[in-house]
Amino acid sequence: MAELEKRGGYTPRRVREQRAYRLVVGGSLAGAVGVVTLVLAIVGIVSGAIPVIALIVAALCVWAFGRTVRGH
Repeated sequence: MAELEKRGGYTPRRVREQRAYRLVVGGSLAGAVGVVTLVLAIVGIVSGAIPVIALIVAALCVWAFGRTVRGH
């Protein structure tokens, strides 16, 4: 009985909520930056690499959010 441990891979609910909130905020910001810079890239004001990177970051945030709320 002296060797009791917490469940493996357990993350408290509050930590998961904070992670999900940060992913939503970060993903939303990256998505907005991606869309705005995409329009600016089409017009020719900025490079086309910036919106691509921002939209990839937004997609990764969506993927990580999905994993967070599923509990994996």
